[in-house]
Amino acid sequence: MEKQVFVMEHPLIQHKLTYLRDKNTGSKEFRELVSEISMLMCYESTRDLPLMETQVETPMGMATTKVIAGRKLAFVPILRAGLGMVDGVLRMVPAAKVGHIGLYRDHQTLQPVEYYSKLPSDIEERDVIVLDPMLATGGSAIDAITIIKRSHPKSIKFMCIIAAPEGIEAFTKEHPDVQVYCANVDSHLNEIGYIVPGLGDAGDRIFGTL
Repeated sequence: MEKQVFVMEHPLIQHKLTYLRDKNTGSKEFRELVSEISMLMCYESTRDLPLMETQVETPMGMATTKVIAGRKLAFVPILRAGLGMVDGVLRMVPAAKVGHIGLYRDHQTLQPVEYYSKLPSDIEERDVIVLDPMLATGGSAIDAITIIKRSHPKSIKFMCIIAAPEGIEAFTKEHPDVQVYCANVDSHLNEIGYIVPGLGDAGDRIFGTL
């Protein structure tokens, strides 16, 4: 059976994650760290993109080299916290298109509520990577993937920074065909659905709305 959950243990990612967790890290540095971690994770999560040979002329002659084989990417952040990951991934793949899905979590039921969805018009021609810093209960990610699947993209991956075991279990059960990329799987969810030890509310820390 193909592996579904990938935990990225690269030293640079783990180093930056330590400072991301620190409660004393301010919004400016927090945003920069989210962007940097996302860029590094994008490098890992696109490792399986197919290549094709091409030729270019260097100052010294012709070279046979490789380019990505016609695959088009789209990044879809889950609003609002997912926005913090967009700049980093676009640095790696500047030609990618960006869609948006707006979901908020009802604090009473902990269930996601959809309020916005805008995807690239050619989504069916693209490989999609969905972005959200946290995979907590899994509800928002599950709903976002369900929404995107209606448009029949070529493939879907989900990329988060921190995941909870409960979220991974719910997500992989609902979407066994979607690979998950994260930087760490934490201990558990607390009674109000936050990841422990986690890093708090990613959206609030990104946008300074604590």
